Amino acid sequence: MDNKPIIALDFSTEREVNEFLTLFSTQELNVKVGMELFYQLGPSIIYSLKEAGHDVFLDIKLHDIPTTVKKAMTGIARLGVDMINMHAAGGKKMMEDAREGLVIGTPADKQRPLLLAVTQLTSTSEEMLRKEQHSDLTMEESVLHYASLAHVAQADGVVCSTHEANAIKRKLGKDFLRVTPGIRLVTDSAHDQHRVATPYRARKIGSSHIVVGRSITQSANPVESYAEVLKQWKGDN
Repeated sequence: MDNKPIIALDFSTEREVNEFLTLFSTQELNVKVGMELFYQLGPSIIYSLKEAGHDVFLDIKLHDIPTTVKKAMTGIARLGVDMINMHAAGGKKMMEDAREGLVIGTPADKQRPLLLAVTQLTSTSEEMLRKEQHSDLTMEESVLHYASLAHVAQADGVVCSTHEANAIKRKLGKDFLRVTPGIRLVTDSAHDQHRVATPYRARKIGSSHIVVGRSITQSANPVESYAEVLKQWKGDN
């Protein structure tokens, strides 16, 4: 998967997906399929997107005992997705087994899906970290801890907010991916995410990939909004 912006297909039906992607009929995109879409449509949506030439990030955040995650990842690799994630909170063994499952399931003539570990969700605040997770760490300390654990487990990178991306890059190197959701254009609302940034800001502070949803999918002109996101992300401004 290249580092074009990843568009979050946060729709509930295949009809909505198709109507949206028709607007981009001449482009091959990076897209994200999350729980809402995948749990309703299953593998068929992945096959459809891949057949249309799009790269797919399957965002279902696996978190279970290592054996279960390994078996799930083996099956996911056979779907042909380009990127998949899990929760770093599942531990080093779970992450190692996840990677092994992807290796087992990837066909010999295909490339293994990139494996990401979710550190802290962009909807998590410092207050939630203290009161609900009972953590004495700061947000950056918690994210760096999980990122370091994922690095040891040989994940390809992490999902984090833009606020921690540069610290991860400094500590673990530029080749360890920093995939950042919570991307908004300046005119957009943050909605339910606490740690957000513009595409321009994300580029400046260390993201390797950005995930953009509402700013494109709920725009009055999605093609124009995507072009603006791409322009800021690539630095053509």
